[in-house]
Amino acid sequence: MEKITFAGVEINRISFSRLFFRKTMLLAYALLAIAVFGIYEIFDLRYFSLVTNAHDAGLNPTDPAMKAAMKQAIFGTVGEIDKTQPWTILIANYMYMIYTGSGVIFLVALAEMMKFNLVAKAAAGFMVAGIAMIFAGLFTIATDLNMLNMHWMLLTPNFNSAMWLMLPLYCIYIPFVLFEIYLILTNNRAWAKRLAMPILILSLGVDLVEYYIQAKLFSMNTARHLWTEFPALTFYFIISAFVSSLGVMGINSFLVHREKPEYESLMDLIRRSMLFFVFILGLYEIIGYMTVDKDWAFLILFGPFSYLYFVGYIFLTLALPFLFIVKPGKPIFTVLASICVLIGGFVGRYLFVYGGNANPMSNRFGTGYERYDYYSITKAFNYMTPHLGEILVVIGSIGVAIMIYKLFDSLFSVGDLREHH
Repeated sequence: MEKITFAGVEINRISFSRLFFRKTMLLAYALLAIAVFGIYEIFDLRYFSLVTNAHDAGLNPTDPAMKAAMKQAIFGTVGEIDKTQPWTILIANYMYMIYTGSGVIFLVALAEMMKFNLVAKAAAGFMVAGIAMIFAGLFTIATDLNMLNMHWMLLTPNFNSAMWLMLPLYCIYIPFVLFEIYLILTNNRAWAKRLAMPILILSLGVDLVEYYIQAKLFSMNTARHLWTEFPALTFYFIISAFVSSLGVMGINSFLVHREKPEYESLMDLIRRSMLFFVFILGLYEIIGYMTVDKDWAFLILFGPFSYLYFVGYIFLTLALPFLFIVKPGKPIFTVLASICVLIGGFVGRYLFVYGGNANPMSNRFGTGYERYDYYSITKAFNYMTPHLGEILVVIGSIGVAIMIYKLFDSLFSVGDLREHH
């Protein structure tokens, strides 16, 4: 393919139609269309639902339908898109994408420092996959915040809010990672190695600052005390992110490198790394549930979430991948394990976010368990099924990651194995 050189980077000279209308890009567009429809659903429900007004209340204040409409006006009753239930599947997806993406970048930078030349050859593609997931996570949280909120956040800045805590970190972290990709693409390995340590520190910074941000938000409600009282949960986010990150690297290797001579060696390295972190995560799960809050642990292990926990998380993230990768074998087993840990990792994030919502412990609004809703009976288990609109946004965020990766690959051939000097 004909190339042009700009600032030392070789750029593929590719037509507009080949750049934007390949099959992979069409898949990304289809997923983005799903996300757009989901955003429309969310905005329609949040801002255009019919509610009662003062005139209606004055005409017939005891009408049950009017009471229901008043409840809609105050609290909202549109799935989990609810003023009283702010922790949503969008938050779960944002956390999953950010932690997994930064985990990929961390592992690649670590491999660069530890002189794993095989990973260094594929570093450009892996890092682009990581940064693509981070952008997918930011897309998700932007949808959750929505343009109206972000507009007023900029006009009336509160520097203690989550948005303003996130902004400086990503304004530093993302350019650093993009510069590292630039160094790799220009074969400037000496500087790429020097930048690996700051990338490692910043990747951990993403995890720690995100944990602090979520803890700050969770502490707004005393029911969600896990973040503030069990700092060891930081390690859960990091270790589980490494497992999911290795899943991303395994699938990326299968899709991009399976026809190359180094493929089996690369997959075996991913297999061994995944086996190590799956083992560490398994130990953490055992110890973690013996040390965290007993009510929360009981809810996850034996309550309404138990089936999802054991089948969707333990089986997919730990048990099945372990069986696939415990012994050396064909790379396809590592690919299957990678698919399992990606799905199971998301289930783990979902369980944690919804587990924080489901187990209320304060008595600010009533006796015993906290009441989220003035009109409802106090209950010991609070759970609201994700709304279809938000599910569609989560599905569509995958399209964001695919599109970003494919654009990088089409222009810069990041999927090529580059010799390590």
